[in-house]
Amino acid sequence: MLQRISEFPQMAWAAASGAVIETVSKLKADERGLSGVVVAILLILVAVLAIVLIWGFLSGWLQDLWEQITQQADTIQ
Repeated sequence: MLQRISEFPQMAWAAASGAVIETVSKLKADERGLSGVVVAILLILVAVLAIVLIWGFLSGWLQDLWEQITQQADTIQ
């Protein structure tokens, strides 16, 4: 009984990896459903990267602009 319990993680890993391999092979065989998913994921990835790049460029400019505004606000009486 104890040996069966110690073999359980290995059996679970083998079953899970077999299921993953089977799922991947089914996805590779079904080309019409895979291409739409890949295109959607790539479009989302490009959109997120574009947002990150734009925010990276704008954040420095906005920070400088904010510092100029707050420095000018200190001189107002």
